[in-house]
Amino acid sequence: MRKINIFDTTLRDGEQSAGVNLNLQEKLEIARQLERLRVDIIEAGFPAASKGDFQAVKQIAETIKTCSVTGLSRLVQSDIDTAWEALKGGAEPRLHLFIATSPIHMIHKLRMTPEQVIEAAVESVKYAKRYFPIVQWSAEDACRSELPFLAKIVTEVIKAGATVINIPDTVGYITPKEYGNIFTFLRNNVPNIEKVSLSAHCHDDLGMAVVNSLSAIEHGATQVEGTINGIGERAGNAALEEIAVALYIRKDYYQAETRLNLQEIKRTSNLVSKLTGMVIPPNKAVVGKNAFAHESGIHQDGVLKEKTTYEIISPELVGVQSNSMVLGKHSGRHALRNRVEELGYTLSDEEINQLFVRFKELADKKKDITDDDLVALIFEEKFDHFKDFYQLSSIQVQYGTKQIPTAVVVLKDGQGNEIQEAATGAGSVEALYNTLERCFKTSVTLLDYRIESVGGGRDALAQVFVKVRVNDIETSGRGTAQDVLEASAKAYINAVNRVFMIETMRTENQKVAMQ
Repeated sequence: MRKINIFDTTLRDGEQSAGVNLNLQEKLEIARQLERLRVDIIEAGFPAASKGDFQAVKQIAETIKTCSVTGLSRLVQSDIDTAWEALKGGAEPRLHLFIATSPIHMIHKLRMTPEQVIEAAVESVKYAKRYFPIVQWSAEDACRSELPFLAKIVTEVIKAGATVINIPDTVGYITPKEYGNIFTFLRNNVPNIEKVSLSAHCHDDLGMAVVNSLSAIEHGATQVEGTINGIGERAGNAALEEIAVALYIRKDYYQAETRLNLQEIKRTSNLVSKLTGMVIPPNKAVVGKNAFAHESGIHQDGVLKEKTTYEIISPELVGVQSNSMVLGKHSGRHALRNRVEELGYTLSDEEINQLFVRFKELADKKKDITDDDLVALIFEEKFDHFKDFYQLSSIQVQYGTKQIPTAVVVLKDGQGNEIQEAATGAGSVEALYNTLERCFKTSVTLLDYRIESVGGGRDALAQVFVKVRVNDIETSGRGTAQDVLEASAKAYINAVNRVFMIETMRTENQKVAMQ
């Protein structure tokens, strides 16, 4: 069995999804879960992009001990220096350099000749090797590059010290056969190719990212790059969970394996979905809620007699539990802490105490607290605090079929001042959001609104996800409560607070740049 390294770029390429803005705490939680999943490499961000990105990459590198942490860098010495400062505290620091190699990119974007591109690539790799034991070099838009030129530049960067060569399908253009042929061509035409590991990085614009990645493995790639749930730019990246399970189920064919703990897949998928606000489609392979559902009577009959008649993947393989622990109002702090740890979340003593208060409040209203309820509470307590911005104090909404919906909202700002406003709307949610917009004293465009129940039953928690645009910044927010309107208000406030946080960080970065 060949060992295939898993390079996870959820925190870099995945975060580039429209409307996704993860804060430091959220990135750290995802990184810890990726470590539990046992990915080989975590691409934590682009250290030179901003002060916030630098701090996130630095803290992740210093926290994660069983995975290699890397950061993206342009072929610029200052970028490489910044990346080293962020990554040097990691268990196995590595750098990810990139430059475009396709004619369309070299002519229109870089405005460089092929010779200049080779020179820049070689010099940057040599410079990076002063710091980093492992340097990965990527040929951006490799799949629209001329193969003889691609072989030439790969040969030169290997001579310069690159240890991993990545062949990205940057725009999701290529077919599986063509992609596999690129790896075969490089193996046959790059004389020093045996000195490096070949990596595949595929985008899903034509829906072929996973199958292209598997084709690369068939043709010699020993590393695949992707994201959890396939999130990322435009149509997203290759879904790592699909690649890993395909290699496991069809190891007879691929003769390759990963070191992933497959039972952590569902938990990782759920965490990324909740924190990014990107819902997993029900029919999504491996992690969708319908992935193991059988509607057809013929299928049900077959599964009852022998599961393998229609199930090639068992739910337990990827961590889907058939039952969940139920806590109630008589459950103590110790039982709560144990269950939180079993669910894979890291909470401080203070966070546990705060969670316990919320848990008891919910237990007085809801007889049984399921794992899904508990996770919803954890998210609200651990990730949804923006103390420097707006906090919800109270809402009151009046609605009737022959009345104009009216909302009254009381917020507290970062200084503890109360803000009270009222407004009307065509419906309860619109009245609520019109009122909140008055409180913010800024224009907010609602791009998306989704609501779902946490579990079932009349007493189920409501979870609302929104996507908004404020001051040309697009971001998402989430809110949870037993009342749908309260959850809607929390989600809207959460999204707007994220915008203000981003603007604050930008202002701080500008001040630092001016000093």
